[in-house]
Amino acid sequence: MNYKHTIDGITSDLLHGFFVGWPNPPSPETHLKLLGNSSHIVIAVDDNKVVGFITATSDGVLSAYIPFLEVLPEYQGKGIGKELVKRMLEQLGSIYMIDLCCEDDLVPFYEKIGMFRSNGMLFRNYDRQSGV
Repeated sequence: MNYKHTIDGITSDLLHGFFVGWPNPPSPETHLKLLGNSSHIVIAVDDNKVVGFITATSDGVLSAYIPFLEVLPEYQGKGIGKELVKRMLEQLGSIYMIDLCCEDDLVPFYEKIGMFRSNGMLFRNYDRQSGV
């Protein structure tokens, strides 16, 4: 497994199979754009195939938010997600607060990595879920 911190060599053709269960997922082209526009990224590549990624946006001083952690279904349960989070937290090591939101069933995964549950508020504009 190779882990990259840039989109160099990554094309939209390599970004299929993500956003499982989303009713209106981003296209691979939009996926590539969100990777390129993120403050920080880590991409897991196995034999020239993108199998996972994590992104963060940050002010570079005190705060960062992790909006996406995705691993292709056939690669889940192999420690890739844990490694992606570990590498992202290393990149964000000088930041005071690193936040993310997740579904209840994912809370134990993040707690094992050292994160803790908090309260939050959300707004979702589902008409824009695909990024278009």
